[in-house]
Amino acid sequence: MKITEVQIVPIKPKDGLVGFASVVLDGCFYLGSIGVHSRLDGSGLRLTYPTKKVGSENINIFHPLNILVSQEVEEAIFEKYKDLMNKVTNEAKHRSN
Repeated sequence: MKITEVQIVPIKPKDGLVGFASVVLDGCFYLGSIGVHSRLDGSGLRLTYPTKKVGSENINIFHPLNILVSQEVEEAIFEKYKDLMNKVTNEAKHRSN
């Protein structure tokens, strides 16, 4: 499996949620609505995968099935998110000068 595209949509932070991500796997499978959250202890980011409420239960729509896939998705999304935040910060600094 190869992650061929990552998109990030930042949002105004609310209860730790800072944005949404989508990834494309092998150029042919899209996964979206992945929540990007700041960790409760402030040590970085974490992901949540979409669920659907059916009756009183939350059913997983999709999620990684093993730690290797989970780490690969996390690394790709976190790298893209950090690049985006650096770009926003640099643009803000440039405008203030």
